[in-house]
Amino acid sequence: MTKTSHTVEKIGGTSMSRVKELRDTLIAGPHRQNNLYNRIFVVSAFGGITDLLLEHKKSGKPGVYALFSNADDDHGWLDALTEVGREMSKAHMDVLEHAADRQSADEFVRDRIEGARSCLFDLQRLCSYGHFRLSHHMLVIRELLSGLGEAHSAFVTSLLLQRHGVNARFVDLSGWRDSAEVDLETRIKQGLADVDLTTELPIVTGYAQCSEGLMKEFDRGYSEVTFSNLAALTDAKEAIIHKEFHLCSADPRLVGEENARKIGRTNYDVADQLSNMGMEAIHPKAAKILRRAEVPLRVTNAFEPEDPGTLIDEAPADVPSVEIVTGLDVVALELFEPDMVGVKGYDTAVLEALRRHNVRIVSKTSNANTITHYVEASLKTVRRVSADLEKLYPSAEMQVRALAIASVIGRDLSGLKVLLRGLTAMDREDIEVLGAHQGPRRVDVQFVIGRDHLGAAIKTLNAEYIGTTEVQGTESDIVSKRAA
Repeated sequence: MTKTSHTVEKIGGTSMSRVKELRDTLIAGPHRQNNLYNRIFVVSAFGGITDLLLEHKKSGKPGVYALFSNADDDHGWLDALTEVGREMSKAHMDVLEHAADRQSADEFVRDRIEGARSCLFDLQRLCSYGHFRLSHHMLVIRELLSGLGEAHSAFVTSLLLQRHGVNARFVDLSGWRDSAEVDLETRIKQGLADVDLTTELPIVTGYAQCSEGLMKEFDRGYSEVTFSNLAALTDAKEAIIHKEFHLCSADPRLVGEENARKIGRTNYDVADQLSNMGMEAIHPKAAKILRRAEVPLRVTNAFEPEDPGTLIDEAPADVPSVEIVTGLDVVALELFEPDMVGVKGYDTAVLEALRRHNVRIVSKTSNANTITHYVEASLKTVRRVSADLEKLYPSAEMQVRALAIASVIGRDLSGLKVLLRGLTAMDREDIEVLGAHQGPRRVDVQFVIGRDHLGAAIKTLNAEYIGTTEVQGTESDIVSKRAA
């Protein structure tokens, strides 16, 4: 790959469904006439395709993978795979206009879908012998199926751009019919080995097949990990994520567009706090890769290509300020044990129980005889954790409650009296605060409240801080959403 000063840019699945619109603005619009190349695009599958291949991200409705893993017969997953092929064809028919391009895309889908079908059939036959276990191969199957969606969208986008006069190049990192076992770095370097960024526009699959197995650690966050590794390995000038909204000071649907502002500038520390609160600007492990490589991240609105969006790097704030107010539903798991004082091991036992049930910790507090973890999980799951701990500590009192955390975040909150002002503002609005946390680093303050009060708390805190505190990036752009 020719060494140049370039950017690595990612387009998410929902935005990919509008890729024809992005072609005429973000990718090859009028303002790009003189700087079309020196960019690498990493694309997700078209909206909804990965849900059909795996399972629905929100509802849990089974896709091909889930049906195959639990199949008593072949009809469920076979029908689901056929449906994926139909939806893929529908997606590219909406994007491609030329008959030859549509035919090429149809043939691509046919080859991938039938190849996957044959692979799954062969695996079933192999595992009908007692020496082989299907469960040993399920993660590989999950990766194989995931790669179908990204390969399809990258191939279709390349066709679309080529027809538009752009020298686009389909770069398939999915390892399709590749017998070699390589690590992620090798896979990326091989994919871009003979690409000239000054004259070509690589369209790269968000999924990369590698010996590490991206889904084992990142599951459906793999595309951002591919994106960040690609940016780090190619020493990109900047990594850019194009979303359907700007990164804002609060959810404008909740606080009103006139009260929400584009952030404009922040740092990776704030991005980590956002991830912890379920409002991911980028997968936290992907952010870590960029941070270590000293590659700045920019989050933009894909449909406002001339707006610079929000830059995320290592720079400290020029002045203390509140940048974001957000919130998350949590479950409080409280262990009270009078005999805990001076005895080690209680916290370790709680952490092990949470780990065993795959429960994510958002925050925690403790005193002499009480440990409270605020976790992101269902009440049912947390009650199972509680039951395990009751068996271990029969004299302890366990309490499980559905609550919420409203969080105020900024690169530097020193001197702003965020905790005091927040408590005062919510008291004024009759919002009961059940707990509050402020660390010595002064990057976030958390207020524990009842779930029914989360919306009101965010509105109150946003009015208190954003209305009176100077925030960098004061444009009222705002199409945004809170991912919590």
